Amino acid sequence: MDKHTIVQLTYLVAAIGFALSLKWMSSAPTARRGIFAGEIGFVLAIAATLATDSITNKGYALVAIALIIGTLIGIPLGLKVPMTAMPQRIALSHAFGALAAGLVGTAHYYLERSHLGKFEMAVLGFEIILGCLVFTGSLMAAGKLQEVLPQRPIVFTGQNLVNFAVLGAAVVMVVILLFDTSRTWLIPPIILLSLLFGVLLIIPIGGADMPTVIALLNSYAGLSASALGIVLENKLLIVAGALDGMSGLILSIIMCRAMNRSFRNVLFGAFGQVQEASGDAGEVGSVRPASFDECAELLKMSRNVVIVPGYGMAVAQAQHKVAELTDALEKEGVEVRFAIHPVAGRMPGHMNVLLAEANIPYEKLLDMDEINSEFPQVDAVLVLGANDVVNPAARHNKSSPIYGMPILNVDQAAAIFVIKRSMNPGFAGIEN
Repeated sequence: MDKHTIVQLTYLVAAIGFALSLKWMSSAPTARRGIFAGEIGFVLAIAATLATDSITNKGYALVAIALIIGTLIGIPLGLKVPMTAMPQRIALSHAFGALAAGLVGTAHYYLERSHLGKFEMAVLGFEIILGCLVFTGSLMAAGKLQEVLPQRPIVFTGQNLVNFAVLGAAVVMVVILLFDTSRTWLIPPIILLSLLFGVLLIIPIGGADMPTVIALLNSYAGLSASALGIVLENKLLIVAGALDGMSGLILSIIMCRAMNRSFRNVLFGAFGQVQEASGDAGEVGSVRPASFDECAELLKMSRNVVIVPGYGMAVAQAQHKVAELTDALEKEGVEVRFAIHPVAGRMPGHMNVLLAEANIPYEKLLDMDEINSEFPQVDAVLVLGANDVVNPAARHNKSSPIYGMPILNVDQAAAIFVIKRSMNPGFAGIEN
């Protein structure tokens, strides 16, 4: 068996590892196995790439330096970044991955431009545009999540027209390159316009939509990597990029359905602007403060309690205290479960990850569809820092930006306790 065959077989095993990783990470009991499978896949992919004849001694040295630098950056990111900042870290990972794809695509153009056909140039142009816009778009998303940038949408007249004009100009330049690949001066403006479009794409999107945006940017990054694989004739890169792209797209679709919204509305709806009061007196219910003792006594006397975690719990890093409360109630014979909305927190599965970190059994975490019909039989609900995912305005107020979004029906329970830092509007910009 020659070296080329061994390399291709290794790529195949690595691709299987990536697929199994996605499969196993869809379930909490097998998630660790999924991460391990993905790690093995990456190690095999790197080893197979280094075994190809195209790598020179200088190339080995550069790869070794890159691996060392990446390791020195990656270990602190993994160990030091708190769980509350995990969405931002994921957005940064998308940014770095997309930047790498864009840079490799650009380098390939300058090295091989005289040998590129129309199809290869089209795919390469597509890849460079996607990689660059995902880079700046992900940085903007991370900035909004970290609250170093305004979380509210930034909108101006003719915004969508400007956005499409910027993207269209970049696409036109790629089309010109299809017929004359020697016009190297077109690549820098294509890159700059794509970087600008990434910024313009994200600034009109509010913080409430960042989880969906992150999943969508992940999809774009995967498509960029897959396109690069086509140009480089690297089958593993094609497969890995396609897996990443499709999984991100499917996740985006699931989250849009959870909010009863479309991609168009997410990207161009300026969701998250502070809304004017509707004037509906029945819109906002009365707020009555309760003492800790009163809450504790009612929870203790309940037969069953449902806890609804939100981003406020993540900010307070209260998941371990929630676990202690769960244990205390269960010792009193109270059944405790958790209601998880698909878009609670700032990334898909944010609440699941936090509660798993506190060793709360996965079987206690129920999706919205599983728990919603049971709220009329629930004695007490404890809402921890959640706003929009429990707001009844989504059912009846047609002027509300969350109208039509499926919510957790906590208002149907016998008693509801809401723990919040303030009564300020949530991510969607509406009254609690």
